[in-house]
Amino acid sequence: MKIKVGLGYDIHRLVTGRRLFLGGVEIEHGKGLLGNSDADALIHAISDAIFGALCLPNIGEQFPETADWTKDLDSKKILKRAADVVAEGGYTVSNVDAVIVAQEPKLSPHFQRMRDSIAGILVIPPDCVGLKATTSELIGTIGHGEAIAVMANVLLLSAKE
Repeated sequence: MKIKVGLGYDIHRLVTGRRLFLGGVEIEHGKGLLGNSDADALIHAISDAIFGALCLPNIGEQFPETADWTKDLDSKKILKRAADVVAEGGYTVSNVDAVIVAQEPKLSPHFQRMRDSIAGILVIPPDCVGLKATTSELIGTIGHGEAIAVMANVLLLSAKE
């Protein structure tokens, strides 16, 4: 069995006038993440982890923010493309582990819906999607409620030798 591991990271500013999406789920909050797409930092980090595990270009290269077709793009489409590439390469996603760093809003009440959303796209059981949240203890941009960052790991497995 062949194993590949990937690490992804993303950060976006929080701004008024935008809806907040994390893990393919809309979260009620006074601010949303700024980006050309819907700026779902959790999905972006997971997608980059998958692309990294397969030694492929990151989402910024594959879904450039300067392209008109990425304007307001639903990030679930990015993760779906990553899932398709995994399958095309003869791999499966074994599990995802992600940490969301945000001072606000409180995210744990949304974890199950996020797990279900991510697992549905990756075609894995929801209990194979690990999510955690932490704050930055009021330090820096994230601590002042100006941004949200995410770090994600993925493990890919192949039956090929």
